Amino acid sequence: MSIYLLEVGTEELPYKFIPQAIEQLNCGFKNFLNDNKIKFDDIKVYATPRRLAVIVDGLDSKTADEEKIIKGPIKTVAYDENGNLTKAGEGFARKNNLTADDLYVENNYVHAKIVVKGKSISELLKENVPSIFMKLQGSHFMRWGYNEEKFSRPIKWIVSILDNDEVKIKIIDKESSIYSRGHRFSEQKVLIDNPRNYLDIMRKVYVIADQNERKEIIIKKAKETAQTVGAEPYYTEDLLEEVTFITEYPVPALCEFDPRYLDIPEEVTVTVMAVHQRYFALYKNGKLINKFITMTNYIGNEFKNVQAGNVRVIKARLDDAVFFFNEDTKKPLVDYVEALKGVTFQKGMGSMYDKTQRLIETSKKIAQDLNLPDTDIVRTAQLCKADLTTNLVFEFTELQGFIGADYARVSKENEKVVQGIKEHYFPLNAESETAKGIEGQIVGIADKIDTVCAVFAAGKKPTGSSDPLGVRRAALGVIRTVLDSNLNINIDKYIKSSLKLLPVQRDCAEEVNEFFIQRMIIFLSENYNKNVLEACAVKNPLENIADYAQRVQIVKDLNSPQLVENANRVIRILKDNSSDKIDEKYFVEDAEKSLYNEVKKITSDTDYKNYLQNLENLNPFVTKFFDDVLVMDKDENVKNNRIALLTLLKEKYNHLTDFSKL
Repeated sequence: MSIYLLEVGTEELPYKFIPQAIEQLNCGFKNFLNDNKIKFDDIKVYATPRRLAVIVDGLDSKTADEEKIIKGPIKTVAYDENGNLTKAGEGFARKNNLTADDLYVENNYVHAKIVVKGKSISELLKENVPSIFMKLQGSHFMRWGYNEEKFSRPIKWIVSILDNDEVKIKIIDKESSIYSRGHRFSEQKVLIDNPRNYLDIMRKVYVIADQNERKEIIIKKAKETAQTVGAEPYYTEDLLEEVTFITEYPVPALCEFDPRYLDIPEEVTVTVMAVHQRYFALYKNGKLINKFITMTNYIGNEFKNVQAGNVRVIKARLDDAVFFFNEDTKKPLVDYVEALKGVTFQKGMGSMYDKTQRLIETSKKIAQDLNLPDTDIVRTAQLCKADLTTNLVFEFTELQGFIGADYARVSKENEKVVQGIKEHYFPLNAESETAKGIEGQIVGIADKIDTVCAVFAAGKKPTGSSDPLGVRRAALGVIRTVLDSNLNINIDKYIKSSLKLLPVQRDCAEEVNEFFIQRMIIFLSENYNKNVLEACAVKNPLENIADYAQRVQIVKDLNSPQLVENANRVIRILKDNSSDKIDEKYFVEDAEKSLYNEVKKITSDTDYKNYLQNLENLNPFVTKFFDDVLVMDKDENVKNNRIALLTLLKEKYNHLTDFSKL
């Protein structure tokens, strides 16, 4: 079995492009190998800021010979009346290197069996690898030199080796060789003698080519360095990914800044370090300390200049934050609300001040429906957007809500209001936590519903390539908040009332409703069968999401073929027929009387586990009904009465789910 290595060296790649390139290269090579029926064991894609590498292991030396049946002209065209080949027949044979004896007639057409010789893997790699690489897609691709082709960054070198031999290829203006390059401060002509040695050879020249190994090294070294000062490093997956793809040989440097910067909101300091400077903030006993770790792409032991440079940069950023914080807190947070009149929410939908007034109105309604006092909830709604007009949020937009909470605390607002201001933006993404306090939950739901309704009312509903104002995330945030907090509220009602509060009136409640339902089904389909989710949406799930979730939980474990069959038989018979007038004097058979009496016993004021059992208990009565009763009786009154009975039975089934979709 053979092994192939492709390494394309470049100038520093944008870190956001690298994960996309890894996925695209893996997919591109897999498709190429499968399309050409080339057997292989494994594909590995490695990436650093300066190189993209693919190793394909377990390759056959050539593709297998393939036997094919080819079809030629019709018999009367290929042969004359004497059974000899015509010009057309000879041409078909000559084109495929066949003789007259190789041909045979089947279904009145000439056929032949041919053997397509397999190609060497080396030949196929030469033909296909450049095009696989050039199919990579990403933003801001560039041209360089006199080239017409584009790529993310200029290509500097190419390595292309099958076992011990070079497979000569050319991509844009660079031809391959058997020499790679090490770290920028290391050897720049590195012989790759065999793809199996690639990772080890690169380590010797200070390149950790495996991104997963590099990430583990970053985590390990960050923790070890932090422990030297008795601390723990703070990092997110986003920070880890970025640092992984901007370093080839990560080396930690411990730095220290003036402790006076700890007086500004912690989120600001951490954001400056993690988001703006790619540093690892350090915590000791749960408290942020005035030290941080930067992962350098550096070879050597002298860190004084590195440390001094990083401290100088972060000092400038934090000085700005201190200045803005001091200026902002000269007046209470509530004084910033009026300035929201000058901040546009979205075109045609008023200002952020207008949005705030809508949030107050909707939040009041939700609080009233939940029988909750609304003082803190209304105050949260009033102040939740005020920080948008502060200097600090203008500088650090991603901290909206967090800054508002800190300023509310400085302004001596109620702690529930402080928490609500921060949490009304939660969840920040699909995986992050939802609001814990009821203030943040209610105002957050009102805020997100208002945003979705405004986008749809403006005729800007999301498409496959656009998500205006993040409405997909907003809808999911509402759903997750309701489910996590088990809130018994009617989202459909608040959609309709929110649309009425908008300055632009457009009847799109059904569209918004369907959008929310589809987002919920997509979200829940990670854990539940999609058929079950859609079946349980027989009643509008938004009227009570918690109730919907309970029904889904029961139906997912349903194992009653007789119940499903009976329910579907009722649905098939009724189709478009329905009636709600049952008159017992028109009952003729005992079976219909018995079924009616049993159906009346089933009430909705029970948990769904018992409700399902009650439906299953109906099975023998439903079966007896269909055995003994002809629904479409000649007597119109009897027929309509039986249809009304089945209509009532269908309502009982639909209270749980739409059995026709299971």
